[in-house]
Amino acid sequence: MFTAPDPGRLRLRTALRAVIGVGAAVAASELCGLSLSASITGGLAALLALFTVTDASVPAQRITTALLPAAGFPVLALAAALHDVTAARDAAFVATVFCGVYARRWGPRGQALGIFAFMSYFVAQFLHTVPADLPGLYAAMTLALLVAGVVRFLLWPVERALPPVALPAGPPGTGLTRPTTRQAFQAAVACGLALLVGQALSEDRWYWAVGTAWWIFVNTASRGETLVRGFRRVLGTVIGVAVGLLVAVPLQGAPAPSAALVALCVFGIFYTAAVSYSWMMLAVTVMVSLLYGLLGVLDPGLLALRLVETGVGAVCATLAVVLVLPVTTHATNDAWIRRALHCVHAAATATAARVEGVPGADPAPHAAELELLFGRARMALAPLVHPLNPFRARKARARAALRLLDDCVGEVRALVSATADPAGSREASLIDACWRVKAAVEALTTPGGRAAAHGPKAVDTPVEEAGTALGHLHNLERALSDLATPLGTAPGSRPTGRALADSSSLT
Repeated sequence: MFTAPDPGRLRLRTALRAVIGVGAAVAASELCGLSLSASITGGLAALLALFTVTDASVPAQRITTALLPAAGFPVLALAAALHDVTAARDAAFVATVFCGVYARRWGPRGQALGIFAFMSYFVAQFLHTVPADLPGLYAAMTLALLVAGVVRFLLWPVERALPPVALPAGPPGTGLTRPTTRQAFQAAVACGLALLVGQALSEDRWYWAVGTAWWIFVNTASRGETLVRGFRRVLGTVIGVAVGLLVAVPLQGAPAPSAALVALCVFGIFYTAAVSYSWMMLAVTVMVSLLYGLLGVLDPGLLALRLVETGVGAVCATLAVVLVLPVTTHATNDAWIRRALHCVHAAATATAARVEGVPGADPAPHAAELELLFGRARMALAPLVHPLNPFRARKARARAALRLLDDCVGEVRALVSATADPAGSREASLIDACWRVKAAVEALTTPGGRAAAHGPKAVDTPVEEAGTALGHLHNLERALSDLATPLGTAPGSRPTGRALADSSSLT
């Protein structure tokens, strides 16, 4: 939580850039004489453009950013037109949820456009938008997206120096078993239930329950992941409401301190998103409290209602993920771990090729992909290491697997740096070590190699080789060999030495 690595200060740089981008977008709206509601909408549009656009390459990110209005503007107009037609408005909201989740089958661009469409409908409920408000909102959103694009792609192009890495796609499927289709139905059911219960609690702020249910389904793939994400969202909201009572309520919408604290919250959202969903939700909740203060409607009762509506959304998401086309945790954690291990195999292969002098051989893209795959594996295993998980043996095995996978990521990252200039390396030793790493991966992931999973351990790394490429390869081989125990243990039993290919050990 406090010591999470930040290679290249990437999280820090993107968080600072987000503050600049969102702040500049809001300032531009104010300078153009737009209303406070329009400025808030513009700030949200800039935040979403900087947060949700995650295409593998910078040119693709530019295209997705340019397409955001095509997804958001029609939805915003629809929400405004149906403002006073309750039944049609609610049905259109649920349809937007379904389409927004279904769009994820088209990868990062589909996800970004789906989120922007949903949030456009959401902000219309937040601001009680009517057709007369649309010109101002459209102007603010257009201006904000232009400003955010200038900051991201011209003034501070953080991604330009990074190797293009495609975000890992989820496991494939057909029909209702396809993850995007299944989640679209789950999210629609969850948001429909949240809408009904939320309106029973409040006719004005019911949309918080729908928003909670929606966001719980973002970047989750299994029943366990969704349950943990719901818990973390509620936890972050509880703490955020407490902070809001202490900070936002006393301010009473004072512009200067509220703006400064909103900027701090934007920084917190981006800096903590990859580390802790609870911390991110704390920042989101405090930011929303401050925005309510700026709009002049903040009071303790409103924050209490937000907390209740968040709980409703989380419960509805839980019911939907358990009852509607459920997918167990082991079906996803096994797939993500296997893909991470194959990425280690690819990195070792590329390293051997680089040492041999093969033109264009580069393990760096595999190392970057491994970071992403490990992040998804961590999410898949999160339900098993959660403090509320009562199965201690499974929790211990999952923690061991995460620790060893984390070691693998670190060693691969260090290996890329150590072999950046292979000149002078002991090529035969390095290549041999690369082949041993590849054999260790195959022992974990193929049925034919399971006998080697508990074979001879990697040789101890000589002191003089510590920190060298050969030392990192030895450490990597040892971590892979040790992984055979947590990945090869049957549920509820003592370690048996079976490999990942032969059991769903962690679940």
